[in-house]
Amino acid sequence: MIYTTNPIESLNSNIKRKTKSKGSFPTIDSAFKMLYLSTQEVQAKWERTSMRNWSEIYPQLCIFFSEIMGKYAK
Repeated sequence: MIYTTNPIESLNSNIKRKTKSKGSFPTIDSAFKMLYLSTQEVQAKWERTSMRNWSEIYPQLCIFFSEIMGKYAK
């Protein structure tokens, strides 16, 4: 039921790949922009993919986190 390890590792490797090729950043703002753009790229990729077994996972989340899920469930 927990699908956290691979997405987190994917995000970390994407950020590492982007920052490693850059070498150094002239300002802190440029570093933050690179992080932001990297996360946006990964988010766009995640939006195109579907989560396996979501029809089984969603009801379980609603049971375990009923108060929180009630606010956001449609």
